[in-house]
Amino acid sequence: MNITYGAPAAAAAAELPALSAELDQHAAAVRDILEFGVAESGGVVLSVLLAAYARGLLDQAAVDMPGSAAVAPLSWHDAGWLDLRLAAVCQYAALP
Repeated sequence: MNITYGAPAAAAAAELPALSAELDQHAAAVRDILEFGVAESGGVVLSVLLAAYARGLLDQAAVDMPGSAAVAPLSWHDAGWLDLRLAAVCQYAALP
């Protein structure tokens, strides 16, 4: 997923300040969800939590939009909520 969402989104965000701000907001939301919304997650490795969260996003998208696959947008100008959230998961995972 990082190849599909993370790197292209980061490259686009470097050129588009508004996209950078949106990704930062989504990454903060992901951080808050994992820190405060997942019971007893203190002992779980962050990468496992992020993978489970991303899987949940994709599973819900499959329910909401049957027959469609999550594919990164051709242009990050047109990125939807799911695209931004998946890119933010990648951004958050890349933090030291």
